[in-house]
Amino acid sequence: MNILVTGCAGFVGFHTCLQIFKKYKTANIIGIDILNDYYDVNLKKNRLKILIKNKNFFFFKKDISDKNISKIFQKHKIDYVIHLAAQAGVRYSLKNPYAYSKSNLDGFLNIIELSKKFNIKNFLYASSSSVYGANKKIPFSEKHNVDHPLSLYGATKRANELIAHAYSYMFNFKTTGLRFFTVYGPWGRPDMAMYIFLDAIFKNKKIDLFNFGKMSRDFTYIDDVSIFISEIFTNINYSKKKFNFPNNSKAPFQIFNIGNNNPCNLFDLIKKIEKKTKRKFKINLSEMQKGDVRSTYADIKNIYKKFKYKPKTSIDIGLNNFITWYCEYNKINL
Repeated sequence: MNILVTGCAGFVGFHTCLQIFKKYKTANIIGIDILNDYYDVNLKKNRLKILIKNKNFFFFKKDISDKNISKIFQKHKIDYVIHLAAQAGVRYSLKNPYAYSKSNLDGFLNIIELSKKFNIKNFLYASSSSVYGANKKIPFSEKHNVDHPLSLYGATKRANELIAHAYSYMFNFKTTGLRFFTVYGPWGRPDMAMYIFLDAIFKNKKIDLFNFGKMSRDFTYIDDVSIFISEIFTNINYSKKKFNFPNNSKAPFQIFNIGNNNPCNLFDLIKKIEKKTKRKFKINLSEMQKGDVRSTYADIKNIYKKFKYKPKTSIDIGLNNFITWYCEYNKINL
């Protein structure tokens, strides 16, 4: 079995590769990543060092919009695609919008087109809770309207879903989208709140709490995401019935929320971090930033009904694991 994982040196991609190797001892993973400098490249390289220790891992430093990736599909006879590469970040999209069109639009189209061309068995891709945008209904359900994104990042992720649907409908091509909700954990992204907070408290820096701290996030532990992907990417059934999705479709197309289903208020998170690190935060309360949302909260009924998915890691256990890794990686004594 040959699996292409784009964004293999990224946070979710790295953990997904590890879990696939645990479950499928003889699987080959063909990893693609551009190793850009959106955040610390050394962190990506260190993840990659772990992956390349496995003899069944083959790495290509490529931009996902590069048409020559077709040669990789052809040479390695790809069976499945797990497309996790993207330009991430809501706030960064305000500064560098063209990075999002190149990666999240051109890149996505290139990978799905090649997947269709080479008859991939299933195309699984990362979407985001950001697609819910201005939606006011809580918790966020796949049934809710997602036509009002509040950031360019969210808009590109919604565009990915629509492109996937078009391919599913036109070519009878199987696609599965996963809307991730604030994934965190060991080897996490330095641009995410959890990592930013740890950095600040250990380096005695101020943290900005936007919307004056009146925000909550459905923090989802990385193992609850990566293990799930490794377990279902080869075993997704499409009955061509109407799915619980806006503009229901009979195409072999599905989208699921993947979240913790238990949002945590930022002030509560801060208290937990202070207690575990035995330190105090310096806090700067600020107004809401453009493109941000006050709360995220995943309705996971659909993914439970289909796969019996239920997150296993509480915020306390996940946070403890993350802090332990952070201190070991950065050589900090608690």
